[in-house]
Amino acid sequence: MAQKIIKALLRNLFAWIISIIALVPLLLILFNSLKTSLKASDMNLSLPDFPLQLSNYTVVIEQGKLLQSFINSSIYTVGSVFLCCIFSSLAAYVLSRNRTRLTKLIYLFIVLGITMPVNYVALVKVMIFLNLNDTRLGIILLYAAMQIPFSVFLIYGFIAKIPVELDEAGIIDGCSPIRLFITIVFPLLKPAVATVVVLTFLNNWNEFISPLYFLSSSTKWPMTLSVYNFFGMYYRDWNMVCADIVMTSIPVILIYLLGQKYIVSGMTAGAVKG
Repeated sequence: MAQKIIKALLRNLFAWIISIIALVPLLLILFNSLKTSLKASDMNLSLPDFPLQLSNYTVVIEQGKLLQSFINSSIYTVGSVFLCCIFSSLAAYVLSRNRTRLTKLIYLFIVLGITMPVNYVALVKVMIFLNLNDTRLGIILLYAAMQIPFSVFLIYGFIAKIPVELDEAGIIDGCSPIRLFITIVFPLLKPAVATVVVLTFLNNWNEFISPLYFLSSSTKWPMTLSVYNFFGMYYRDWNMVCADIVMTSIPVILIYLLGQKYIVSGMTAGAVKG
């Protein structure tokens, strides 16, 4: 009994240490965002002096054009999340229910996108050929395409747990394939779809390389590029840079806190049968 208690205490202590280490960079950025430029230049964990320099955030919003960047990031992320969830669910359902050699090959081809690196040279040519370069629609489609392989992989394993008898019952009741998916299957995919929503949102919101290559207009930049541009202008004022990072990180932290339970449940839902 004593050994179990000691092991539990050691595990909890180890978890607390890891958590504190993970929080150090966040606290470092938060504290320095509330300091003067001179104090923030030391980049240490000392508490900011009063009064707090809340004006740093005002400068960041105005000079960093964060409002426009926030709108752009929201459009790109929400649009790509919507497309990714719809197409991934449809593809995973069809591939999971029709286990033929062809569908297995298609599934492996899609999932292969998880490990394959992005060829930006060829992708630039494709985007230019389709007139999608430097467009919001192009970024939305690109974001969705980059997240579909993992999303299909995740939902595919979850659908395998749904009894085929539900499909047969729906067909007997006169459901068409589309109605069968929308009314019967898709509501059962909520844990997996919620996981896809959270992970896709986090990945697309933090995406930096794709908009750097495919967006030349500064009015269309997401928040990640705005931080990069802002750092170029205020690279000596670490208080401003830290304030900019805090403002950019707030949506990601909120979405993660709201959806963290779905990440665990969705990732393990299809682990038994696939």
